[in-house]
Amino acid sequence: MKTIIVIGGSKGIGHAIVSSLLPTHNIVNISRTPPESSHEHLRHYDCDILSDELPDIEAVDGLVYCPGSINLKPINRLSIDDFKSDFDINVIGAVKAIQKYLPALKHGHKPSILLFSTVAAKLGMPFHASVAASKSAVEGLTKSLGAELAPTIRVNAIAPTVTDTDLASKLLRNERMIENMNERHPLKKYLQPEEVADMATFLLSEKAASLSGQIFEMDCGIVSFKI
Repeated sequence: MKTIIVIGGSKGIGHAIVSSLLPTHNIVNISRTPPESSHEHLRHYDCDILSDELPDIEAVDGLVYCPGSINLKPINRLSIDDFKSDFDINVIGAVKAIQKYLPALKHGHKPSILLFSTVAAKLGMPFHASVAASKSAVEGLTKSLGAELAPTIRVNAIAPTVTDTDLASKLLRNERMIENMNERHPLKKYLQPEEVADMATFLLSEKAASLSGQIFEMDCGIVSFKI
């Protein structure tokens, strides 16, 4: 049974990924808050990715880095600290986790790393300057590490559109906003975290053995189509 480390697996997409993997994997969840449920295959470590030392874990077959931010402001209201904060949580935290667990991953069974971007890295969207900048760096990191770590470790990223999580709750806080969000997407929907978890489970599996350095846009058509 493979061992997968999930950074930020207590809420949102991370929680959905943990739930999807638990029946068939040993999961190590690292986050500031514990998961709401327990399982015989689940270990949890309380840890702030940016300020705490990561726990030592010897056997690792996969690493998923889920923390992110949605800091939407006009450019004149974004401070330099806003940009630094978004970069820290989206990029530096991922680098810290990868560097920590890379030696163990190299000895894992067909290991892989999964990161997260956003559709805003491809689609120009007002008020997304800070998050788009940091997530674009995640995409560059994905491609660079995919090349550097081949053929031993696969590295991919998922770039979701708006997903129904606590992080995006301000964008979906009433029926009118929900209706508008559906209408913005050509498929007339936005994402549920379980959909993203299904893609994550596939990319971590051996069914995706030929995929590395790829950014998978789960966009409900908003980037891909003009209708």
